[in-house]
Amino acid sequence: MMKTKNRHSIAVGIFTVIALIVSAISLFPLVWMIISSFKEAKEVLKANPLRFFPTVWVTENYVKLFDDTTYPFLQAMWSTALVAVSAALLSVTINSMAGYAYARLNFRGKTLLWRLSIFTMYIPGITILVTSFVVVNRMGLLDTYWVLILPGLASAYSIFFFRQFFLNMPMATEEAALIDGASRFRIFWSIFIPNAKSPFVIMGTGAFLGYWNSFLWPAMTVTNTQYLQVMQVIRSYNNMYSNAYGVVLAGSALAALPPIIVFLIFQRHIVKGLMISGIK
Repeated sequence: MMKTKNRHSIAVGIFTVIALIVSAISLFPLVWMIISSFKEAKEVLKANPLRFFPTVWVTENYVKLFDDTTYPFLQAMWSTALVAVSAALLSVTINSMAGYAYARLNFRGKTLLWRLSIFTMYIPGITILVTSFVVVNRMGLLDTYWVLILPGLASAYSIFFFRQFFLNMPMATEEAALIDGASRFRIFWSIFIPNAKSPFVIMGTGAFLGYWNSFLWPAMTVTNTQYLQVMQVIRSYNNMYSNAYGVVLAGSALAALPPIIVFLIFQRHIVKGLMISGIK
């Protein structure tokens, strides 16, 4: 018993050390970015030897960030937040309804449609990028919020995730509701949604992060300052302040805050949902 207990303690200690090392490696770029945003330009990459902490803490990088009128950073943050939140809400709504339909409803062509939906998961998005641009251009959606939101709403992976979760929900409650005269939409709204908080949070946060971090599609479809996304603006700062890396790092540090806040708020649901999906 003592040997088994000692082995268990040693194993726990080893795994703890490994977890701490992996966590430190993962967090180091973020911590370095935040600290470097308070460095002078000459210290970010040109200091010899390279210093982790600045010799003098400065806020000049953030002042330049907020004073820039060519690419207003706060406007880009607001625009990106509007797009990301709207897209996340619409995405979970559309994909959850599609997942419910595939999981619980019987209709003609269901198997074929399901196979086609799954098939799109294996098509790289970059291969249809030009085609997608041509479509939105002919629809007159360029330089609008719609071109940033609509193309990525439907997701085969999200539909698959919701479908698998709904398939594992018991039929008894649904059948009882049907006997009582409840409509399919009422069943979905009153029974399935309240019991699927974790999948909604996981897919919603995933959609939010995807839209928040998007760069290539906005760069192709949006040029109006009103609709610029935060990653576009940071990239523009990289060109404008080619030697002032601190400004770019300051913008990157502020752009990282909303995803971190979203994760901290929904952390419990995210972990619970991942555990449920792993068990199933």
